[in-house]
Order: sequence, then structure tokens, then C-alpha cells
Amino acid sequence: MTSFTVTRQIAIDAGHRVMTHGSKCRHLHGHRYTIEATCTSAHLQANGEQSDMVLDFGFLKEEMLAVIDGPCDHGFLAHVDDTELLAMFRPETTDAERWLASIRAAVAERGYCLTTATRLATKLYVLDANPTAEQLCRHWFSRLKPLVERRSGGLALLGEVVVWETPNCRASYAAP
Repeated sequence: MTSFTVTRQIAIDAGHRVMTHGSKCRHLHGHRYTIEATCTSAHLQANGEQSDMVLDFGFLKEEMLAVIDGPCDHGFLAHVDDTELLAMFRPETTDAERWLASIRAAVAERGYCLTTATRLATKLYVLDANPTAEQLCRHWFSRLKPLVERRSGGLALLGEVVVWETPNCRASYAAP
């Protein structure tokens, strides 16, 4: 079967730590992440503003900026179970249990929680998994998938998300 693919790339800066890591990645650090989203289709759009395209690159960029850049760029990515780390972000005047419970409830409902209600009013993006490159691929894939289908009128499918954690190290998650 013939298949067309398009890939869009964005980059963000974010901090994280891998709480279960046995070496240096358990420490707070950051990366210049490069994220690629690849969409596939057996056919090109027949008409309209996306005529002869799988999905307009601008549309894909808009969705990637909304799902990845806006919530995560210049923020900190954390696992919902990393309570010691989250305690560092809790505003001093806020009840610790109530603050953490609200984050846990949002993560349970949506798979993530974005908040700036933090000690320094910094951006905190809390996930239901360790923020490894592999888990970030899976997470962003699940958030982008329905948006790609909607923006393409059901023609394009999100095929893969790749996260470059460094220029030498990348992880990917592909459609099952």
C-alpha cells in the first residue's frame, strides 16, 4: 500500500528528573527537547485549503504548540508520585495535602496536570508516569492523535512521535 507521510518538528526547554533512576538522571536537570510528529495517509486531501496534502504543516504545528510547547516549554515535568519533588513546588501558604490532592485529581482525570500555582509561580506539568523520553512520546502521542484526525477531516493518522532528549539520544512511540 502506498503511504504519504509528513513530519513537523518543534523544540522546547524543560526540566525534569527521573525519580527511579539509579544514576545522575535522578537529579534535577533540563533538556532542549526536539519533538517530531509524523502523520500518515494513504491518500492526499482531494480539495479545500489542504488540497494535495496529508495535513497542512501549519495545522500540525498549531496542535503541537498547544499540546507540547504551551504547557511544557520553560516548565518542569514531574511524575505525580514524586511527592518529594512536588513538595518543593508547593506554595508556602497552601495546605500541602489539599494542593497535592488537586494535582492528583487532575492527573487521574486527564493523565496530566498543568499548574502555575507553585511556590515561584513557575510552570509545572505533572504526568501519570516518569517523565522519561519514552513516556513523553507516549503521552504526547495520546494527546495529539485525536487532534491530527480532527484537523485532517479523518484522512491523516498520527503515526509516530519522536522525542530527542539530546542530539545523540531519542525515543519514539508509534501507533499500535
